[in-house]
Amino acid sequence: MKTRRLGKTGYEVSEIGLGCWQLGGDFGPVGDDAASQILDAANAAGINFWDTADVYGGGLSEKRIGAHAKAPGVHVATKLGRAGSLFPNKYSKDRVRESMIGSAQRLGVSSLDLAQLHCVPTSVLQDGEIFAWMEEFKAEGLVRHWGASVETIEEGLICLEQPGCATLQIIFNLFRQDAAEKLLPMAAEKDVGVIVRLPLASGLLSGKFDKNTTFDATDHRSYNRDGEAFSVGETFSGIKFERGIELVQELKGLAPEGVPMSQFALRWILDHPQVSTIIAGVSKPAQIADNVAASERKSLFPALMNQLGEWYEKTVKPEIRGGV
Repeated sequence: MKTRRLGKTGYEVSEIGLGCWQLGGDFGPVGDDAASQILDAANAAGINFWDTADVYGGGLSEKRIGAHAKAPGVHVATKLGRAGSLFPNKYSKDRVRESMIGSAQRLGVSSLDLAQLHCVPTSVLQDGEIFAWMEEFKAEGLVRHWGASVETIEEGLICLEQPGCATLQIIFNLFRQDAAEKLLPMAAEKDVGVIVRLPLASGLLSGKFDKNTTFDATDHRSYNRDGEAFSVGETFSGIKFERGIELVQELKGLAPEGVPMSQFALRWILDHPQVSTIIAGVSKPAQIADNVAASERKSLFPALMNQLGEWYEKTVKPEIRGGV
């Protein structure tokens, strides 16, 4: 597995990481055995960056990770700030500390490798007090490094202005390309590691769905299609599902011959050198091997990268809901 440096954390992390939202059951039910098999497969594949959050399954994802054996050098990142005790307007130093202590207990550690502010409101980021708290928690030893997971470019730029911010987690894929213009270069300049989530736009870019595809009622791709539960940008990258299916068909015509759609989409992300790691979620262990294979693919030709950028601006960007 190829690795990249995760910004000022100094961690050497696998290019393909593991997103663990699904271990909380938010992509449909996942049993203990299935969760364990996914984590086993990640260990075996050399995936040493696992990303979770306190709200995934109400702490279930963290508990499963904490109880599972990890290969040497695995870094576990978690997120905080979306639990009802904090979101949307109950943030205080004591409540944030309590949230982080809860995550550490569930993960079975005394100090978190990386704690990320989890899509907290823009107004909270603009106020800036929460960043000072994170610095205090780092000084206390509760967390080794802190970062932020954001929903928009504006929020990302606010976080990049904070000297202590070590990582930035963003939505970045063939359906959400805007970060490449300003945010990625700025992150590189400030030595902030970039973590990409939703690389396949909630599975749309796997190329395996059609307009008749349905999802379990507990899956956010069912209950949040139009932003009923949280930001619509977190589901299918803000693209209406039926339109997304049509756009994927166009992309298939641009993909290099013999390259599966999912690997094409992941390779596009990896061809941005400012990206440190991609947290790709899987529902089956076999999907890990497919994701990892993207790391070994040759880089896409510059002419194709340019073509994909032009296609996005003209065809995709007008379709995005939830902001970019």
